[in-house]
Amino acid sequence: MQELPVITSIDTPPSRIQKPNWLRVKLPIGEDYKHVRNLVDTHKLHTICESGNCPNMGECWGAGTATFMILGNICTRSCRFCAVATGRPLPVDWDEPQRVAEAIHLMKVKHAVITSVDRDELEDGGAAIWYNTIFAVKTLNPETTLETLIGDFKGQQKDIQRVIDAAPEVVSHNMETVERMTSKVRVQAKYRRSLSVLDALKKGGMRTKTGMMLGIGEEKYEVVESMKHLVDVGCDVLTLGQYLQPTTKHLPVQRFVHPDEFAELREIGYSLGFDYVESGPLVRSSYHSEKHVIKGWGKNKWQEEKALNNG
Repeated sequence: MQELPVITSIDTPPSRIQKPNWLRVKLPIGEDYKHVRNLVDTHKLHTICESGNCPNMGECWGAGTATFMILGNICTRSCRFCAVATGRPLPVDWDEPQRVAEAIHLMKVKHAVITSVDRDELEDGGAAIWYNTIFAVKTLNPETTLETLIGDFKGQQKDIQRVIDAAPEVVSHNMETVERMTSKVRVQAKYRRSLSVLDALKKGGMRTKTGMMLGIGEEKYEVVESMKHLVDVGCDVLTLGQYLQPTTKHLPVQRFVHPDEFAELREIGYSLGFDYVESGPLVRSSYHSEKHVIKGWGKNKWQEEKALNNG
């Protein structure tokens, strides 16, 4: 196997398109943030909050929550939007599931999100570690609800089934972008394969979720088209957020989508039949994810809003 170079994060110079005011966020501060920071460092954990340069890290860590990334912090894929390092990963750490479970226990969180890098060099794509992690978390934290944000496992049903067998409350797999843009944005992924993963998860009895970035070159009608595809495979939860360029090596932002357009897409999503739609410039897949577990919560809130507006 040819060894891939490791691409590390670098400081990002100002974007060619000036960021609008609605994308400004506060710097992470506070005692709760420091507490989570110390736990992550002490237990040698990887978080997508850091690796993905999430704009909500200060808010989420300040509330005592974080999204953990398992199977290391080097990915075998080279998606052109993602700040996670690409290269040849280190060997699987079989102690990682227990460390994640213990950290969640120490943080005393009621809801946890776990994601991973892609590990295409592994025969099972990391499915065994996924199963062990979910099992360890649920064993040590029986009251904690769990969302798992998985890769596509190259579409292998037996590997997807391992996650289903572990029975997390929500299983998410991100489409990231519209069909036309997928080969450019997610180089080694396939749009239809991702839809089939969500379909398999739903047929396996899971509450399913996906996320898409806007402003990377898609047209609005294409977003709506993808939303229809997702409803067709029974996807329950949809998140829509603004794409932000991590470094100059990544795809540039084509436009900053106005909050009003995000609000319009939220309306369309609920009208099409999604159970929960989280749509806004700073929305990321795990943002407010504790609410995504609750069947009917999002749609009921939307219906209440409409009733008030019509009243």
